[in-house]
Amino acid sequence: MPAAPPRARPSSASSPRPCPLRVLPTPRPRGPPRPGLSLLLLPAAMWGRRRYGAGLGGRGAEELRARRREREAALRKARRQEQLVSKRLLREDTTAEEGGQDGAEIMPDPLSEDEVLELLRGVQSGSEDRKRSLSCLRWALRNKETQQKFVRLEGSIRTLIGLFTSSLADMQMEAARCLHELSHSSDPAVAEACLPVTSYLLTYLSGHSIEFTELCLYTLGNLVVESEAVRKQLLPQGIIPVLASCIQSPHEAVLEGLGYVLSQLLQAKEAPTEIIPLVLDSVLPQHMLRLVCSGLKAGIGAAVEFAWCLHYIICSHTANTALLSLGALPALTSLLLDLASEIPEDAPEGLELLICPVLRCLSNLLAEETGCEVQIQDERLLIALFLILQCFLQQHPFIVQECLWLLNNLTDEHFFCSALLSLDLLPALLQLLPCSQMASMLVLTILCNIAEKGPAYCQQLHQQPALPLLLPTLALPDPKVVGQCLELLHLLFLHWPEAAADFVRQGGHQALEQHQSTPELQERARALLDIIGQPLGASAFSPCHAMLSAFS
Repeated sequence: MPAAPPRARPSSASSPRPCPLRVLPTPRPRGPPRPGLSLLLLPAAMWGRRRYGAGLGGRGAEELRARRREREAALRKARRQEQLVSKRLLREDTTAEEGGQDGAEIMPDPLSEDEVLELLRGVQSGSEDRKRSLSCLRWALRNKETQQKFVRLEGSIRTLIGLFTSSLADMQMEAARCLHELSHSSDPAVAEACLPVTSYLLTYLSGHSIEFTELCLYTLGNLVVESEAVRKQLLPQGIIPVLASCIQSPHEAVLEGLGYVLSQLLQAKEAPTEIIPLVLDSVLPQHMLRLVCSGLKAGIGAAVEFAWCLHYIICSHTANTALLSLGALPALTSLLLDLASEIPEDAPEGLELLICPVLRCLSNLLAEETGCEVQIQDERLLIALFLILQCFLQQHPFIVQECLWLLNNLTDEHFFCSALLSLDLLPALLQLLPCSQMASMLVLTILCNIAEKGPAYCQQLHQQPALPLLLPTLALPDPKVVGQCLELLHLLFLHWPEAAADFVRQGGHQALEQHQSTPELQERARALLDIIGQPLGASAFSPCHAMLSAFS
């Protein structure tokens, strides 16, 4: 999915930290939202349910449906594989030491090898200046070159470990901060130099100091990102059982840090075979689901982290049956309904950060072939989606894309196609058509989902102002969007010939003619031109075989 929005970096360990947003690389429209684009308010009385006749039968329609599902599967795969991995830095003096112009962080200059050696000797000495030397070392380790020089010195990491495991609390915390600075390095060699400290980090996760436990968690999470060797060492050291014990902590800061570590582990390339099975054998999944679903009560930061953890597990294709057996689908559906019902006109800051992974979890659970007969048939879910769209469209347009992905997967079922029409949500959906390229693709795909259900559904689409909006879509330069629009027209003309006649009256013939010279579109455009050239009284199915070949 332009670049992802800036990721919020945690501030001090003693103050609330904004949750970073993990979205696809291009979650936002190419330009600002179009002026005046607003969604319809949803009256509380919209609870009627109307079901229509059977969907389109026949081999040709099945082939069309299969091809579109293949394309959607490819899009979903690309979407799942775009996962952002980042590191986080906890500094208790962020405000004081990052006071550069325009909020730029002040970085120390690199030290020479002799200067680094002098600092190390000061740390190793038993003098009263040891704590001051340790503080100077922590500041110096913010520089990448200094980090590399430090880890190359013999005994450097061993010295830090000695102070990290000492009985002097102030020395222990300062050494932990030095190790944390090293964990933030982008050099894998620095991360691997910290291998000897991993067992101690795990041990101290059961400590009594929240600040110290939190610092150990984020240091572990940073090391996990950079080095496969670190991950391979942590697994036999028992990181999963330790995290399973920590997840029952009552402290939100600890839970949020734990979620960060777990999310980094779950994004590793070896996660599906080596990490997720261990997670599933622990108590982590049920506690993750509990914390996500109690997010607004227990703390949104931890809920966001564990929602992304669930998302990464679902994307692994290895654990969905287990999650479904825990009631993930109804639990996340209920959470989304609760979130939508509590959205005021001015949504609380950060709520979209929780909604985004929850939408993805639901969407991907519905998209997977799990073999479980689990269905959601609650039209309130549609109302919730459109309330979320209405709330976040202007300030957080990436949410539009996530909502449409879920709506696309829901409208694979007759129930939600019927509910969308009976609740009169189609006008609101059509307003999203010009929002962005990806939104256009998804809206058109959703409309295809509805149209393929048969004549009664196509009649409803025809009665709404769909055709006038499709004409500008045909003029877009994106062949993928235009191609999806042609598929929708094909289904409408096939099931409801009156739509073809209206299309011609609105200038559709000229709109199709311009694509006769476009290689990837010309065959489908000519097939539709053949259809609209038929007299209205002729059978709408007479050129069916030609159309099917053009759209296959």
